[in-house]
Amino acid sequence: MNAVTEVRTRFAPSPTGFLHIGGGRTALFAWAYARRFKGTFILRIEDTDVERSTPEAVQAILDGMRWLGLDHDEGPYYQMQRMDRYKEVIQKMLADGTAYPCYCTPEELDAMREAQRANHQKPRYDGRWRPEPGKSLPAVPADLMPAMRFKNPLDGVVAWEDRVKGRVEFANNELDDFVIARSDGTPTYNFCVCVDDWDMRITHVIRGDDHVNNTPRQINVLKALGASLPEYAHVSMILGDDGQKLSKRHGAVSVMQYSEEGFLRDAVVNYLARLGWSHGDEEIFSMQQFCEWFDLDHITPSPAQFNTEKLKWLNHEYIKRTEPTVLADMLKPFLTQAGLNTAGGPAVERVAELLRERAPTLVEMAAQAHYFYVRPAPDAALLAQHLGDAARPALAELKNVLPTINWIKAEISAAVKAQVSKHGLKMPQLMMPLRILMTGQTQTPAIDAIMEVLGQDETLARLVA
Repeated sequence: MNAVTEVRTRFAPSPTGFLHIGGGRTALFAWAYARRFKGTFILRIEDTDVERSTPEAVQAILDGMRWLGLDHDEGPYYQMQRMDRYKEVIQKMLADGTAYPCYCTPEELDAMREAQRANHQKPRYDGRWRPEPGKSLPAVPADLMPAMRFKNPLDGVVAWEDRVKGRVEFANNELDDFVIARSDGTPTYNFCVCVDDWDMRITHVIRGDDHVNNTPRQINVLKALGASLPEYAHVSMILGDDGQKLSKRHGAVSVMQYSEEGFLRDAVVNYLARLGWSHGDEEIFSMQQFCEWFDLDHITPSPAQFNTEKLKWLNHEYIKRTEPTVLADMLKPFLTQAGLNTAGGPAVERVAELLRERAPTLVEMAAQAHYFYVRPAPDAALLAQHLGDAARPALAELKNVLPTINWIKAEISAAVKAQVSKHGLKMPQLMMPLRILMTGQTQTPAIDAIMEVLGQDETLARLVA
């Protein structure tokens, strides 16, 4: 990378739905590359698909970007607000002879393609309205508005050194004269992108490899405009665990759904960063480290695989490393959503610190926290199964001892062990009924830790058998 040139990248989603995992990764890579080189990251909303674009989808994209922490330096720019600029460029291209009007009707175009298929040819525009020296064009229909087509070079190749895929080239004779403005005057995607990248001085286009076939057309338009060409990096697709294209059942959902499911933002960003990019063997790293390390040369050209279990593992690692006070603030909305009133219970910070070793998401942590804020009604059959006659005297004596000790985990543990020893019990004979009385469950963190967090009064209130 030439340090003299300012890096300018862009993320240009179409607002026809939410920001999904693939789009989130593309945005992350473009953002990180700009941050790495102290450049500019631009957000551009490509909303020329009027029928499918919605304000709700725009907001969903903005919300997803905000949650991921991908702040933009310029924008958001909206293509529908740039119509005058596109029309100005088209007029200049008509004047320069790099574009021309085409009066083909939809029916003529359909007939053209059908004839080509019948002759085992690739369906494409046949250039009948393309002006050439000495060529006679059809008579211009009086009552028909033309579409505008780009006058693509007829020979040679269009090629680029892709920063991910290596050298890519297309023969120009495989590219037809595509429409740059429809007959109603609306410019098309492949044209708008070129004008936008030119006007916004984009230096690096980082996007999914589903755009590879668009790139030769865009390069030819940029050359016709006399614009500088950006570098291109086409990132491979993301597959599900089964090797199939990512779908909703794999995780191709809104990035905001991961927020709703209790995933931490930094864990999701860390996971996205490792989908098709690596820095040695590093698995867990901060956004700052990612920006310092990120480069295009270490993006793999092969498809990445999305693995929900790996994401959960990574999220759990982040939960375990998060300070309890910070984790508590993250957990509180999920406790409220679970219908728990924390006002009369233990401090959320202490609950979060105790549960973070066992809960891979905040949703699961909130579910596990239920017994801290709602006194359980232990199942009589379950309690009878685990509370034998030999343990009842020990439990009764423990209830008399607990009010006399300092309420810290070590002394609680010592009091329980003393009763186990005194009454000749095995540890589970007293621990299990204690666990059921305190939580209503058989699988929990250490019971002495739970009793400490519950507090002395609440523990004694639950110690009824």
